[in-house]
This record gives sequence, structure tokens and C-alpha cells, in this order.
Amino acid sequence: MTGHVGDNNALGDHAESSSVRLLGPAEIRDLAGLLNIVPTKKLGQNFVIDPNTVRRIVRVAGVQPGETVVEVGPGLGSLTLGLLEAGADVVAVEIDGRLAAQLPETAHLLAPDARLTVIHADALRVTELPDSPARLVANLPYNVSVPVLLHFMEHFPTLRAGVVMVQAEVGYRLAAGPGSKVYGAPSVKAEWYGTWRTSGQVSRQIFWPVPNVDSVLVGFDRREVALGTEEERLATFALVDAGFQQRRKMLRQSLQPVLGDTVAATAIIAAAGVDPQTRSEQLTVHDFLTIARVFTGVGIPRSELP
Repeated sequence: MTGHVGDNNALGDHAESSSVRLLGPAEIRDLAGLLNIVPTKKLGQNFVIDPNTVRRIVRVAGVQPGETVVEVGPGLGSLTLGLLEAGADVVAVEIDGRLAAQLPETAHLLAPDARLTVIHADALRVTELPDSPARLVANLPYNVSVPVLLHFMEHFPTLRAGVVMVQAEVGYRLAAGPGSKVYGAPSVKAEWYGTWRTSGQVSRQIFWPVPNVDSVLVGFDRREVALGTEEERLATFALVDAGFQQRRKMLRQSLQPVLGDTVAATAIIAAAGVDPQTRSEQLTVHDFLTIARVFTGVGIPRSELP
């Protein structure tokens, strides 16, 4: 939904007609009080209260004037206003009804000429968005950050790049390579869609309430050519899930839930040119894809992988 609503007691004194104003600690708390909102861990609500951090995120994300950006979990609008300030057309997906209803009002007062669409929905259930967003920029709720990222990468192929703020542990895992101690299923699944990198730490003190964990910015760029078909993606992800559920076991054992008994698993893995005695933490997404292709009967040689 979109909306422009009249004056608001919490923000009326801060409104300007000529430029975008970002939210500071006082405005954030005023808005929360107006809406009778107490941030909850269940929804992963930690609101950004520092305009400098907002502008940093927008800068790192490379947001361009006129491009459509999707934001997940806009909350009270701190980052939303930063994106609008940069000239982006923003599509914001918010699960909390009170926050979704307030955001257009906040934007109307502090960014009166901005283009904002607010969708009141669970981000994990959204499969259609207006205007084919090209970039994802968000302070993702900690408790669903990886599922939301993978969901949006799967369902919105127009997303070419983006930056998200996530719990540090999650961010390092997303950007990890094979052999790293934090390399896991999210690392491989993220690599299916593109390249990922950490883009700096974020202080706990820029949030209200202050979280108990550190945060990092993670940037991504989508592959120009998809690694495989949807059938191959599903088969690859099934192997990844099986492999990392028993990550300390050799592949010929850990992949049995998908490939069959030890004999069958060993033969399929070997046919893919992968050592059946290695472990999942040593494999790239290409390795998993090759095994998936042998398993599904495609059998494309590794030399022909994209």
C-alpha cells in the first residue's frame, strides 16, 4: 500500500518541505511512544538511531537516484528515509501493522517528495513486488535474516546487488569460503546466487535497544548467468543440507540421505570428480552442483560449468 497522511504529533516539529530529514534517537523514541511500540526479540526489532550509519549503509550499497530499492523490515523508517534521501524509489516490506501504517506518514512529513510503497506482509511470504526492484538494502531482523535473503534471491531475479546489515556471525558465514571454520550451508546457498563480501562492522550503540550481538554489513552481486536450472538448484540445496547436517562425516556418509546407501553415494560422488572421503566444508557450490547433476542424470562435465 502507499500513503500520505497529515501531521503527526511525534514528528510535526521536525518536518521540512525542502529536503529529507533523517531520524535521530529522540524521533525514534517519540515514534515508538506514539505507536505504543516496545521493540521485541520475537520480531528482531532493533531500530537504527544514527543518521551517519544510515548514510554509510546507503553509500556502501551504491544506491542510485531513480532506481527501485526493496527494504525488508523498515521498522520506524530510519533506513527508509536514507534511501529516499538518495533519490531511490523504495518498496518497503513490513510485518508489523502499526509500523506499516505509520511509515507513509513519516515519509510524508520528512521526505514529502519521495516515492514510497509500503507492503504490510511477512517477507517470507512475499512472491511479488511492484516495479521490479534492482537492489536490496535492509537492516534484516536477526532471527530470519538468512531465510529472508535466500527467499528474495530465489523469487526476485531482478535483484542485481545489495547490502544488508545482519548479526556478525551470520554475515561472516554468508561471505565465508570453503575451508573456513564458519563455512556452512548458508555460505554455499548464497554462493549459488552470486558473490558475497563483508563491508564493515557496525557498532551496537547505533541501535535502540542495544543488541547483545555485533553486526556487520554484507554486500552481494548476483551472477549474470544462473548456475543451473531450478531443478538443479533444488537438488544442489538438498545435498548441501544433508552434507552440513553431518559436516564432520565424509561425503559418502553425509550425503546418503539424498544419494542412497554408501555404495551408491560413493559411485555418484566419484563420478562427479569429487573425493568421496572429503567433507562438505571443503566443497564449493560447483562441487555440489556437479554431484547433483550426476545424481539427476544430467552429468555435465565440470569443465563446462558456468
